[in-house]
Amino acid sequence: MEPMGLTQSALAEAMGVQRKHVNELCNDRRNVTAPTALILARVFGNSPDFWLNVQRRVDLWEAMHSPRERERIKRARPLTVAA
Repeated sequence: MEPMGLTQSALAEAMGVQRKHVNELCNDRRNVTAPTALILARVFGNSPDFWLNVQRRVDLWEAMHSPRERERIKRARPLTVAA
């Protein structure tokens, strides 16, 4: 947002949401949902898929770097299919 000279307040106004919503998005306290992705796509002129993919990548990164989640992943075993 900084390179665009865009403040959280200005983005919130453009999105039609409260500034708190934008602040929580910016500070990783709120996930990008499908409705939010649609709004962001309209505001920035790109696709909702872009915004959902950003969220997906953040979620994957967090899961891969969380000790708790890594332990859960290690416990998983591939299924063996009878031929």
